[in-house]
Amino acid sequence: MNPLLQCKPTILPLFMASVLAFFGPLPIAQAIVPAPDGGYPGGNTAEGQNALLSLNVNTGTNNTAVGWFSLRSNVEGQFNTAVGAGTLFNSTAHRNTAIGGAAMFSNTVGSFNTAVGMLSLFTNSTGTRNTAIGDGALFSNTSANFNTAVGNGALRNNTTGASNVAIGEQAGFFATSGSHNVYIGENMTGNPGESNACYIASIFGQTSANGMPVLINSVNKLGTTTSSRRFKEEIKPMERASEALLALKPVTFRYKKEIDPVGASQFGLVAEEVEKVNSDLVVRDKEGKPYTVRYDAVNAMLLNEFLKEHRAVQELKSTVAKQEAIIAKQQKGFESKIAAQQKQIEALSDGLQKVSAQVEMNRTAPQTVLNSR
Repeated sequence: MNPLLQCKPTILPLFMASVLAFFGPLPIAQAIVPAPDGGYPGGNTAEGQNALLSLNVNTGTNNTAVGWFSLRSNVEGQFNTAVGAGTLFNSTAHRNTAIGGAAMFSNTVGSFNTAVGMLSLFTNSTGTRNTAIGDGALFSNTSANFNTAVGNGALRNNTTGASNVAIGEQAGFFATSGSHNVYIGENMTGNPGESNACYIASIFGQTSANGMPVLINSVNKLGTTTSSRRFKEEIKPMERASEALLALKPVTFRYKKEIDPVGASQFGLVAEEVEKVNSDLVVRDKEGKPYTVRYDAVNAMLLNEFLKEHRAVQELKSTVAKQEAIIAKQQKGFESKIAAQQKQIEALSDGLQKVSAQVEMNRTAPQTVLNSR
């Protein structure tokens, strides 16, 4: 069965109507009818029924058309390649490549496009510099430019969105009018109308135990931070620079609904407020406006403050230990003195008791009177 007959009901009538509209003879001068087998003058090649039928060989050069009605309407277009039934059927433009049944069928004046796969860039008419590889890739593109779609159904429903990149089965499938989006991975479908979004499969939920965070700057360059001494200069202790943290005001918040429709509770800082405390802690956008906070730097400053507090606590503990040792020593000496005094008291008490006993005995003893006769 002809692959075109497997198209959706809305596609097949469009294709056939366009073919029938051009079936009549066209008043184009210099065309060679019937075409010689394979080669035209001017570096042109045509194989298939009505392939390059309308070509003006004096102006249209270096075209290749292989397939039923391929490059059927091209008159003066140059450096086009059409392989497959109905490829570049309506095109009169330059430097397009279409490979696959009805690829770039509706193209008229759009140039520098590449479509590989059945129905790829099927609807495109005036859009330029698009690349579609895969069955139905960029099927609905009408006039948009600079899109790249690789994979069956990639950017299938994009109509006016420009400068999008979609790689993978049905990548960017739901994208319609948004621009500057990136979709990488199978079924990274995106959302209608959004722009400047990036979807990459096989990242969320994956653990990189010995990895590091990936950062991005205002010109979209990805990278990581480095900590080796060989990458640094002017290294010096942070000392009191981290005390700026004491002026920061952590907050709770929710992102606006266009950013987070769920409205989950968030915790962090406000970049404009942080800028007032220390502008080095702020990341700016392309316009130089505060965009986010360098939380990695905040963490380093927190570490410095922690170590300072830790050293202060250790010094306090050392002082307390010394004081306790002095007090213990003083207490031991005091206790020794008390013990000695206690012994002295006990000795005096014993002596006093003995003296008291002797005095008592002397007082109660009978006295003897001597007779002198």
